[in-house]
Amino acid sequence: MPESKRTVDVSRREFVAGLGAVWIAAACARDQAPPPKVAGAAMPNGMMESPAPPQQLLHFSAEQAKEVEAVASRIIPSDGSPGAKEAGVLYFIDNSLTTFAKAQVKIFDDGLVALGKSVETAHGAAAKFSAITPEQQDAILKSIEKTPFFGAMRFATISGFLSLPKYGGNKDYIGWKHVGQEHTFEHKPPFGWYDQPENQKALLGRVL
Repeated sequence: MPESKRTVDVSRREFVAGLGAVWIAAACARDQAPPPKVAGAAMPNGMMESPAPPQQLLHFSAEQAKEVEAVASRIIPSDGSPGAKEAGVLYFIDNSLTTFAKAQVKIFDDGLVALGKSVETAHGAAAKFSAITPEQQDAILKSIEKTPFFGAMRFATISGFLSLPKYGGNKDYIGWKHVGQEHTFEHKPPFGWYDQPENQKALLGRVL
């Protein structure tokens, strides 16, 4: 593999993995409890792992879900390898809005309404984001990339791609396989890196 291509791939893995770690750490630290633990499969080190929940919608309507999945699929597309759709990112986001990310419900609900209006303005009253071309979708997302909705959507998509399957995403560990993460619980340095205010600000634009 050419050095320039390898560097891009490694950087993307590190970026995706870093954002995912911050999201899960921050979400689980909030007052809202994470999904309850249930009996699951044994890990290689003998620990028990909670199984993935059923892929069913708890917050979004079917129409909203179609738009959310379309946006997530442009953030992590299925371009030669499984992307957000195959990893079930939609269900991670949907589940999170009923559990540890309830505070973001308004951002997502209002953002989807605004997204629909942007699409209608650009492509007609009957147009839907999920139905326009990938190029048109990218143009719409570029126009809203500085909004709270897109920021939350991008962060949740990456997090859902890498979180433990018990949170609804990362189906069959698709995300972990993509970044080369082994199927085991392990903790490596730098411990506490994501808790440092300057690093949170660099990744999130704010301090948690």
